[in-house]
Amino acid sequence: MIDRLHRQLAAPELLNRLHQLAGGAPASAPLSLHLDLGKLDTDWLDQLPGGLPFWYRALPARNEFRLGIGHAFQLASAGANRFAALDSAFAGLCQHWRHERRPLAFAGFAFDATSNGPLPNALLAVPAILLESIDGACSATLSIPAGRIGQAVADWQLCLSSPARPYAAELLERRPETLAERAWVARVNIALRDIAGGHIDKLVLARSRKIKASRSFSPAHILGCLVGQQPDSLIYAHGNGQQTFLGATPERLVRLTDRRVDADALAGTAWPGSMALAEQKNRREQAFVVHAVCTALAPLCLAPPEVGAAREHPAGELRHLRSRISATVKTGTTLFDLVRTLHPTPAVGGFPVAPALDWLSDHQEQRHGWYSGGFGQLSADGSGEFSVALRSVLLDGNTAELQAGAGIVAGSDAWLELAETEAKLGTMLTALSPTEPNAIRHSR
Repeated sequence: MIDRLHRQLAAPELLNRLHQLAGGAPASAPLSLHLDLGKLDTDWLDQLPGGLPFWYRALPARNEFRLGIGHAFQLASAGANRFAALDSAFAGLCQHWRHERRPLAFAGFAFDATSNGPLPNALLAVPAILLESIDGACSATLSIPAGRIGQAVADWQLCLSSPARPYAAELLERRPETLAERAWVARVNIALRDIAGGHIDKLVLARSRKIKASRSFSPAHILGCLVGQQPDSLIYAHGNGQQTFLGATPERLVRLTDRRVDADALAGTAWPGSMALAEQKNRREQAFVVHAVCTALAPLCLAPPEVGAAREHPAGELRHLRSRISATVKTGTTLFDLVRTLHPTPAVGGFPVAPALDWLSDHQEQRHGWYSGGFGQLSADGSGEFSVALRSVLLDGNTAELQAGAGIVAGSDAWLELAETEAKLGTMLTALSPTEPNAIRHSR
C-alpha cells in the first residue's frame, strides 16, 4: 500500500494536478490532493513516524483508522480565548482551502486553559499526509501551502521516509506508592468535607503515576495493544517528535454534522469486583453530567436537547453509564462554539462547574498533557468531532506518566474511589506491558 503511494508521488501527473488546484491561489492557501490507494485492512501503525509530528485516531469497532504525518499547517493558542482564536484561524484557513474530497484537520487541548507543558495548550494542525482506512478502503490526502508546490513531493517523501518500528519495552520494577495513595485519599476526604458544606455537588480528582522502562516506549506498540484491547473506545494519539500523548477514551464531548449536534453524558464506573453500575452513587454522577450538558447546549439550540436513556457502555474491563444527547443548533454555531460551551463537563471537572473549577484551582489540581481536555478532528465544511481525552499516558523517552480520575460526590468512600482510579490506570498499564499487540495490520 505504501509502495503504491510512493509510485503515485513519483508520477508527473501528480504535480500537474497540484498546479491546476493552485490556479492563482495566494501562497498561504492550503492545497489538498486526494489519492485512492485501493482495498486493504490496515491500522497504519507500521507507518507511525519516528521524529516527526503525527496524529492518530481509530475507531476499531467501526474499522476506521486515520494517521496524519507531518504538519502542512499548525495553529496554537492558550488562555481564556483559546477556542475562539482557533475557531477564527481555522475559518480563515478554510476560506482559501482548495481541496479534493474531504480533507481533515486534527486538534487537541489541555483541561486548563493556562497550563503549560511539552504539548501546546491548544493545537490545531493539517497533516502533510493523511492516511485513511475506512472499512478497508484506503486513501491518502496530501496537503501543502500553495507557495511550497516546488518542495511538495520532497516534503511528502520525507514524511514517509522513517517509520518507527513497533517494539515492546520492558517495564522496570515500580516502588510502592503508599504515601502518594494516602495523600490522595486525604485529598478526597477534604473534597467530601467541602461537598458536605453544600456549595459543590461533585468534584473530579485526578491521580498520576510514572512508569519507567528499560528503553524508550514505542507509541506504535502501545496503540496496537489499545486497538486490540479497547475496540469500543476511540484510540487517539499526538506526537510532537519527542513526546507522545495517547490513550483510549469512551467519551465523546461533541459532534457537529450540518446543524445536528450530538454529545455524551458519561459518568459512573464499574469494574470486576466493584459496586454495581446501577448503584445510586453512579446514577447521581451521571445525572449531574446530563443536567450540565443540556443546560450548556440549550442557548445554542433551536429547541431543548433530547436525552436518550442511560445505558451501559463498555470500555475494556470497565463499564460506564452513558446517555446520548442531541439537538439542532442555531445557524452560525461552530464546532468550537460547542466545545467552548461544553468543556469542561462535570465528568472531568465537577458540578456546579464554576465553583468546582475554583476548588480544583485553589487545591492545585495538576493534569499533564491533554488529559481530560479534548482530542478531535475537523473538516473544511465545519463538521467534526471532539472526544474527552481520558485513559491517557504521556510518553517521554523511557518514562510514561499515566493519569486517571474519579468523581467524588456525597456518600463517596475515599478508598473505593482510589480503587476506581486503579482500575482506570489498569487500562494503560495493560497496554504498556511487554506483550505483542495482535492488532497491527501492515500497510505495505
